[in-house]
Amino acid sequence: MCKDKKLMASVEFTPRFSEVDSMNFVWHGSYSLYFEDAREAFGKKYGIGYLDIFSQGYYAPLIDLNFQYKRPLVYGMPCRVDIYYRPTEAAKMIFDYEIYSLNDNTLCSTGHSVQVFMNRNYELMWINPPFYEEWKRKMGLL
Repeated sequence: MCKDKKLMASVEFTPRFSEVDSMNFVWHGSYSLYFEDAREAFGKKYGIGYLDIFSQGYYAPLIDLNFQYKRPLVYGMPCRVDIYYRPTEAAKMIFDYEIYSLNDNTLCSTGHSVQVFMNRNYELMWINPPFYEEWKRKMGLL
């Protein structure tokens, strides 16, 4: 497994009024949406989006999602979320996230997620599905 290969994508966004609380801070639940947008961008860029996975007969549910606050995001603040694929031999996809303020490139939040593979019978896959092995090979991760 080539652990030095860096696959990443970025998405710019601006927190909307509906995403902030009474302190003008982005509500904690919105972070998962920003990470989801990053996963979608990653999938589109590298050909491993949710519809790609589904078309191969699998689901990829989240089993772990966390984030840490470094600095608050506020309404109207231009931001960027970077997503990094973390290679693993296990039958899962691991991503790390960083959210930056575009005003001064300050790191505002970090995060991490883990997704596993399930077949259409909702059975957990203990080994990498063939399409995922092929994707890893195509990306130079094997």
